Order: sequence, then structure tokens, then C-alpha cells
Amino acid sequence: MSLSNEEILNVFKKTEGILHGHFLLTSGRHSDTYMQCAKLFVHPAESAYLCSELAKSLTEFNADAVVSPAVGGIIMGYEVARQLKVKNYFAERENGQMTLRRGFALDKGMRVIVVEDVVTTGGSVKEVIELCKNAGANVVAVASVVDRSGGQVDFGVPYRALLSMEVKSYEAHDCPLCREGKIPAVKPGSRGLK
Repeated sequence: MSLSNEEILNVFKKTEGILHGHFLLTSGRHSDTYMQCAKLFVHPAESAYLCSELAKSLTEFNADAVVSPAVGGIIMGYEVARQLKVKNYFAERENGQMTLRRGFALDKGMRVIVVEDVVTTGGSVKEVIELCKNAGANVVAVASVVDRSGGQVDFGVPYRALLSMEVKSYEAHDCPLCREGKIPAVKPGSRGLK
């Protein structure tokens, strides 16, 4: 990709997409840093720019569609799909499981790229991959704006991230911020929305 980590981080700083404090992540882990892509997507020019850079790295996969987990991946998935000129779908959590709703259906053999905004453990992405496979689609790649695992997560297919960084996270019982007790953990993400 043609953008450096510093250039991408500058976009996040400009859009106030990097938060510092005490956060409860979707994975259940705690961290002192949160990449809030929702803040990035308040700025259409900046988010379209980053998504176009990501889309350029995905053209080699000749996808038919993009599928994203709701809520965080919806806008990004749409923009990446628009850039790639392919169909765009999103999966929603229903009764605790990712599902395609709203009449969405994947064709058997469809080449799919799963797109997420931020990956920490990859749990939501793995659920969407399984959903796509169960529908008969062929997941050819995964992409995100931010890989918080520092390249440690493995999806079994090629993975492209604009920004790869290792941000420390802790199991709740092992969180130094909890032990200090100065800052309560907040949950800025979308998991648990009704």
C-alpha cells in the first residue's frame, strides 16, 4: 500500500479517531487505546481516501461482493464495495449469531471479501467468514482499516490492513487499569446494540 503508518495515523488524529483511556473492547478485553473508526467516517473525504487505498490492495482477488459485520463495518464495507464496483452486504447479530437479514443472500461460489473496520482478535470477522462459507460463498480475502493484533490474527485467507499496530489489550481479570481503579472502563463500540 502506498500510505505509510504515519500518514494513516495522522488521518486518525485529524478525525479524532484515536481515543486514550480505559476501554472494554468487543472481544471482552480491556485496552488503554481505542481506534474509533466511527469518528473517521464522520469525514467522508478522509474515509473515502483510506477506503480507496484499501480497495486498491484488493483488486487482485476479483471479488463479486463485500460482506461486513454490522455495525462497525457497514460504512467501510459499502465504500470498499463501491470502489471495487461489486455488491455490498452486511451481516447482523441476531440471537447472538451473525446472520444475513433484509433479504440478503449470497450466491453459491460467489467470491467474497470480508471487510471490518478494526480487528483485535478477529472474532466478528471469523463469524462472518463462517456465515459466508455456510451460504456456499468463497471467502477470498479479509480487509480492515486497522489491525490491532500487529499481524498476529490468522483468517486462513489473505488479510490486508491499512494500518497494522500492536495495541496492548488485557483480559479483564488481568487489566492494570482496573487494578489502578482510577478510570472506569467504557465501551465505545457497537456490540450489544439492540
